[in-house]
Amino acid sequence: MRPLPSRAMDTEIRDGAPVASTPDRPPEAAPQRAPRRRTEDEFSTEHHVYEPHRIGLPPLRPYFRTLWARREFAFELSRTNLRAQHFNTIFGQFWLVINPLLLALIYFVLVDILQHGSRGPDFFAHLMAGLFAFTMVNQAVSQGAKSVTSGGRLILNTAFPRMLLPLSSVLTATLRFLPTIVVYAVVHVVTGLPIGPQLLWAPFLFALMVVFATGATALIAAATVYFRDISSFLPYVMRIWLYASPVLYYVEDVPQRFKIITDLNPLAPILGAWSDVLTRGVVPSLGRISLAVAWSAVVLVVGVLFFISREREFAVRL
Repeated sequence: MRPLPSRAMDTEIRDGAPVASTPDRPPEAAPQRAPRRRTEDEFSTEHHVYEPHRIGLPPLRPYFRTLWARREFAFELSRTNLRAQHFNTIFGQFWLVINPLLLALIYFVLVDILQHGSRGPDFFAHLMAGLFAFTMVNQAVSQGAKSVTSGGRLILNTAFPRMLLPLSSVLTATLRFLPTIVVYAVVHVVTGLPIGPQLLWAPFLFALMVVFATGATALIAAATVYFRDISSFLPYVMRIWLYASPVLYYVEDVPQRFKIITDLNPLAPILGAWSDVLTRGVVPSLGRISLAVAWSAVVLVVGVLFFISREREFAVRL
């Protein structure tokens, strides 16, 4: 049996090297390190241990700064989704355009029959413009509703601002919308609709639609974490929302007794102004523009803040 070393040969490991110690000279105590102060930035490169804590808003300035720094993540996730949908192929972009185009043709025939053939080619352009815009919002909300629940492994294994998930859905819907602009431009010219300075309002209204879609997508994505059945009912809600929006008709054609429907519809002023600019050839009224801006801002603030305030609990709920 190996003899135990004497006390005179006791050693202490200090900084990776053995240091001899004797009974008369006790080993020096290791220097105490100051406790590490927890940083407010949960998405830095440091190692973090997540513990249950109270739900609430984080410091917004560091959050949005980190969100902007990780924007490439949203672009790559959106590019992956588009590649899965064959967006980078000719046939993929063809089917992307032909679906709402055929839908506009079907609705035009049905509405024209109901109106006894009184609708002209300008109304078909109105249908196309409205359906293309509404389809963008619909795709953003529908895909964004599952962005958190379907990204469970990503959320559990990676530290990043969760807001990037619904943002990637909005970006995907926006990129899918861009090819439809070319198709509408051809119809706009063929039908002889006016081309003038009022078209300069179109990019501004499109930006309002993107802002609105961002807020609505964030709100629905966070709500789906708590109520999973939302994704099942969402297609029916979006179909009713389409019928309640000035897409299949002009907003001025709504009877007075049904005005409350368009007044409570947050998309109605945006789509109404969209139709004014593209198919009517007029500048939207100040009241309609004000309502469009107000609805977009309210939906964005409510949706984004609700999502951010709840995202710390997503890992527990998934």
